[in-house]
Amino acid sequence: MNAAAQLVLKKGMTDIGQFSFTLENLIPVGMRVAINPFVIAGVIFYVVSLAVWLMVLSRVDVSYAYPMLSVGYIVAALAGKYFFHEPLGVTRWAGILVICIGVFLITRSA
Repeated sequence: MNAAAQLVLKKGMTDIGQFSFTLENLIPVGMRVAINPFVIAGVIFYVVSLAVWLMVLSRVDVSYAYPMLSVGYIVAALAGKYFFHEPLGVTRWAGILVICIGVFLITRSA
């Protein structure tokens, strides 16, 4: 859910475009952000993600659960490449591999 939130927030902010953080932009850009359906969906995904995370924490050790969140990095990187045509060079692929190995090792320790 967290990765989905990131992806729809990215889509919403891509639609809005780049802007400067100035006092003059606070209201006009803030309104565009507040009414953007992708930004609203991203916030909803974050709320659902928080609810699911609280349920997980009530059931499993945080030292086991928290590292599992890194799977979201993998999902976000792959989805970023697919949906937004972001580059995934050798270094990023190596990082994804390291994350996969780390998640695998953590799951073996439970």
